[in-house]
Amino acid sequence: MSDGARPLPSATARAIAGAYRPERPLGNYWDYFYVRAKLTSDPLYPGVVDALRGTDAPLLDLGCGLGLLAHALRDAGLELAYRGVDNDAGKVARATRAASRAGLGDAGFACVDLARGLPVHHGSVAMLDVLQFVPREAHAGILDAAVAMLTPGARLVIRTGFDDGGRRARVTRVVDVFSRVLGWMNTAPRHYPERDALCARLANAGLQVEVASLSGDTPFNNWRVVAHAP
Repeated sequence: MSDGARPLPSATARAIAGAYRPERPLGNYWDYFYVRAKLTSDPLYPGVVDALRGTDAPLLDLGCGLGLLAHALRDAGLELAYRGVDNDAGKVARATRAASRAGLGDAGFACVDLARGLPVHHGSVAMLDVLQFVPREAHAGILDAAVAMLTPGARLVIRTGFDDGGRRARVTRVVDVFSRVLGWMNTAPRHYPERDALCARLANAGLQVEVASLSGDTPFNNWRVVAHAP
């Protein structure tokens, strides 16, 4: 059953995907078609854009992948200074190229292993489909470090599956494992957070926490968690 969350319109997705076309006509179109499919089926980016409306704080996108959030923000008219980091050097290189082709002059990217530490940042933080790929023992440190980065008016936006034992959770795990088998992800899922524990940790840090389904019409167990100082 749909939760009302909607992906980007097909025309918008096609326009954003254009930055991911290969330089040669007979080049690899994988990223182009992946981006189009992702943006027209997953309500992730409209949900994150809505969570960031009303703040002008610089944004750090942890686990940025191909950097699609930077494009979605620009399309929505949110002119935030954007920095994306990911542990996949190949994706970082392709994200950098696509951002340059799209004229995203305020977007930068770097290769960073989040399990070893987070970069210095002050502002808002996004962690989209990241926590499940990080060992359980590293979750607390990453969350605490992200909270410490928040400045007045900034927000922490997380998209994650929860370990609730339901059918959607099982489907999410299978697809995450399959993504690793295909080589799209360079690590397998490690640990899906428990909803109560995640919200409690953020609340204990003095943040207001809002949780909403972000599954849309997909079969996945996706949730948006938004935290900010009162």
